[in-house]
Amino acid sequence: MRILLLNQCFYPDHVSSAQHLTDLAQGLVEAGHEVVAVASSRGYDNPERRFPVRETWKGVEIRRIWTPGLGKSAKWRRFVDFATFWINATLILLRLRRFDVTVCLTSPPLISSLGTIMAVLKGGAVVPWVMDLNPDEAVAAGWLKAGGLPERIMTGLQKWSFRRAARIVALDRFMADRLRAKGVGAEVIHVDAPWSHDDAVKWDLPGREAFRAAHGLTDKFVVMYSGNHSPCHPLDTVLEAAQSLAGHESLHFLFVGGGSEHGKVRSFAEKQGLKNITCLPYQPKDQLSASLSSADLHLVVMGSPFVGMVHPCKIYNILALGLPFLGIGPEECHLSDLAERMPNRRYARIGKHGDVSGLVQVLLDAAAAGPLPPSELSRALAAEFSQSRLRPRMIDVIAGAGQGMPD
Repeated sequence: MRILLLNQCFYPDHVSSAQHLTDLAQGLVEAGHEVVAVASSRGYDNPERRFPVRETWKGVEIRRIWTPGLGKSAKWRRFVDFATFWINATLILLRLRRFDVTVCLTSPPLISSLGTIMAVLKGGAVVPWVMDLNPDEAVAAGWLKAGGLPERIMTGLQKWSFRRAARIVALDRFMADRLRAKGVGAEVIHVDAPWSHDDAVKWDLPGREAFRAAHGLTDKFVVMYSGNHSPCHPLDTVLEAAQSLAGHESLHFLFVGGGSEHGKVRSFAEKQGLKNITCLPYQPKDQLSASLSSADLHLVVMGSPFVGMVHPCKIYNILALGLPFLGIGPEECHLSDLAERMPNRRYARIGKHGDVSGLVQVLLDAAAAGPLPPSELSRALAAEFSQSRLRPRMIDVIAGAGQGMPD
């Protein structure tokens, strides 16, 4: 079967969607499918990082798209980058021969609509893999006005493409509910979370100690937020707690990753003169085990308006390591679902946005108790979200969509 993977990010980028799509591509090639990936020629968080325009990597043919790489500092910059990607992706896809299945992720927004247009012109099935739901997310974030012309156009395109999809992959029950509310039939929706990188992420005690020593964290109780720093995962409560805990020298906050809010965290720490905050960029995949193992408590944040629009993908690597996490978000969200399945709440706590004093107390109590050993119960729960379990199911969904669509 001939399969197209369409997304802004792909190998060798480090962001979550690139890693998951790369994992999927390798699995599809191993299953005997012909795979073509169309992605950006620039790094997602570092537009100055450039990738080859065309290459074949582990059996995957990669076509990369030129964009100006204006970055995320202003809406117009994002818009120009997204529009350029759309235009150039269209030109590339028009030249490529028909695909049996097109798997579309969600960056840039509404890229599934382009995949659907091409399928209408050439035939084949479309499977949107909804990593985030736009324009819903843009409206919730205040980037788009609800009911305005741009929002109405984007919503119309979204609904048109979703209703023509052979299957749609939602990441949790809340996202599936939103899709059904948009008129997507329940029989079309497949619900599976993004898998953990269990091929690359394992508890690594020597790596933990080396990473902590390299960054001046030896003998510290490390509270880590690792991954995409986005307005969808607001860190205000965490930063205020860090400021309140500035006098506790043994308790340290480590922010690892990228995104539009990563720079704001660094600026906050510098402006407030906080020595208990360290910011690091995304770590290479071969360093993930050491980086994630270096934490004593992981933070996972879900913005209340964004439930069902985005998904806390980072939680699965944390569970795979067996380390404790503190979720900050609304009572009804995927983090709460997971925490309820953990019998030992020392490994799975839930806090609320705005409750700075409550968060401070939780962190002080956790630091006083000291680091916890990896939990086998967490690892057992993580096994449900492992790559070895979820990737084959995703491949079956894609193959089934291709077999069910006429030429």
